[in-house]
Amino acid sequence: MTTETTASETPETPQSPETGTSAAPAATGLIGLPAPLGRALATGGGVLAVVSTFMSWTWTSAFPGDLTVYGYPGGLQVLVLIGGILTTLFGLASYGVRGLTALTPGSADSALKMAALGTFGTAWYTVIAISDELGGVVNLDPGGFVVAVATLAALVGAMSLPFDRPEPDPVDPDDTGWELFRHQNRQRWSTFRASFAAKAPAPGGPMAAWAEILVIVAAMAVGLFVFSYGVGTSYDELFVGFLIMAGFGFAALSKAGIVARVSAITAKHRNITMTGAFLAAAAFPFTQSNDQYATIGVYILIFATVALGLNIVVGLAGLLDLGYVAFLGVGAYTAALVSGSPSSPLHVQWPFWASALLGAAVAMVFGVIIGAPTLRLRGDYLAIVTLGFGEIFRITVLNLDGTSGPDVTNGSNGISSIPNLDILGFDFGAEHQILGSTIGRFANYLLLMLIITLIVVIVFRRSSDSRIGRAWVAIREDETAALAMGINGFRVKLIAFALGACLAGLSGSVQAHVTYTVTPEQYQFAYVVPPNSAFLLAAVVLGGMGTISGPLVGASLLYLIPAKLQFLGDYQLFAFGVALILLMRFRPEGLIPNRRRQLEFHEEAEAPAVLTKAGA
Repeated sequence: MTTETTASETPETPQSPETGTSAAPAATGLIGLPAPLGRALATGGGVLAVVSTFMSWTWTSAFPGDLTVYGYPGGLQVLVLIGGILTTLFGLASYGVRGLTALTPGSADSALKMAALGTFGTAWYTVIAISDELGGVVNLDPGGFVVAVATLAALVGAMSLPFDRPEPDPVDPDDTGWELFRHQNRQRWSTFRASFAAKAPAPGGPMAAWAEILVIVAAMAVGLFVFSYGVGTSYDELFVGFLIMAGFGFAALSKAGIVARVSAITAKHRNITMTGAFLAAAAFPFTQSNDQYATIGVYILIFATVALGLNIVVGLAGLLDLGYVAFLGVGAYTAALVSGSPSSPLHVQWPFWASALLGAAVAMVFGVIIGAPTLRLRGDYLAIVTLGFGEIFRITVLNLDGTSGPDVTNGSNGISSIPNLDILGFDFGAEHQILGSTIGRFANYLLLMLIITLIVVIVFRRSSDSRIGRAWVAIREDETAALAMGINGFRVKLIAFALGACLAGLSGSVQAHVTYTVTPEQYQFAYVVPPNSAFLLAAVVLGGMGTISGPLVGASLLYLIPAKLQFLGDYQLFAFGVALILLMRFRPEGLIPNRRRQLEFHEEAEAPAVLTKAGA
């Protein structure tokens, strides 16, 4: 007996010719152009953008940077040239050109989109700035029109490249018009984000140890060049263009998978990476023709070192400290009192090593005194108490003026005329000839702060990898569970509080000599000039809690960007606040997070293969 089966009335799903499985719907781009045409537009636009930088963009040199020269890019043209080269290289890599595919172990298309977007943003910002400052588009030369059209074509072509669209969420038929509008916007945003998504790059092949070290050296050289260029931008338009190109350029390298590959190599050679980073930072003063930008560098290092000390308290132990800048002030005032300043009532002058140790010790004692009665609190209550301590310190040193209290700190006048350091006959206030370069006062202190920063980094790294460090992470993740497992929470938190205060006091002992004067208003919770408690906490959260490089990068950005955005005047803090809000919205884990924290905010990311004590 045979049984007949009827054909299904459901239409058959087309089969893939290679695998025989159901073929997915054809992927499309955000812009409805054919993929081959879009890829050609993006690559050709990148090439044309490079060519346009060798043309004149305006007829007059009144616009900063002198963009009137043919055959020699200058000013903002250099940034567009870099963006055009990246766009061209990623475009050719997306074609599978032999030798260039190694540049994109991640996603060539996503990297191409980011590079094209950065080049477009920098070029059009320049064109608009020229038109606005000089009085209209009539002030553009042919090169200005060429770069505008070329970068627009590259962006349109890149956005037409296909990508895997997310599955649309079902619509509730009972939704109101407003709910339906929000649902559609969420879907559009998900689609837009998916257009830039990149797959995780596959692990790289084995490399010789010397080749990996060369990669680290090259990465440090690029980092030094980018930092020196950003610090040395001589006019406002160039710095804004630098921010645009640097941000999108880094995103393009990240989407391409280059950042992940380099990060894997640096993680494999941690000691060599740390040594190379400090050598690159030490080379910064030798790349400058004067002491102007070394001033910014030394203040960035002071800010970054204190932020790294706060990272022990906030990032590892999970304690919210809103008065941390007071420990910096304790170290600074202690060193100033024994510095030999005529404003000091002690009238003593200790050597630097003694004053630095004393500043660190006194700050640590204050940390223990403040932490012992307060660290049994948690969360917001602890934050309020530490905020109160910061204000109590500032008001106290303000009142120790001989009128409201004993004459110790000279009140609002502070301790002034702090002499320059003299260590083993090396006068930090004088110029010196080193390796054929003239090193000024602030460059001398920059090199000294590098040594202090190195000490803080070593302490942070060793403590985070220790038994105490594992206890800090356990308390940060779940204090109740940690206490149930036998960890003495109060003792462990007190150690973190005292160690963080000690490192801040050590940095403060150098800050006193750099600034010449120590006054109470330098150590407020929020102030227009960092370091202050609000900026320090923002540097830790922005850079990446629980990491070494995160607070260093976060502090550098938080000091450098406000210093360069002074041309905005009254809108400076507004623009700065908007930038922070956007960053926290789209990258809440920070710029350089550990893997554990990244997974907390992005559950769809792949789990790490190996977890370390600090996270990943």
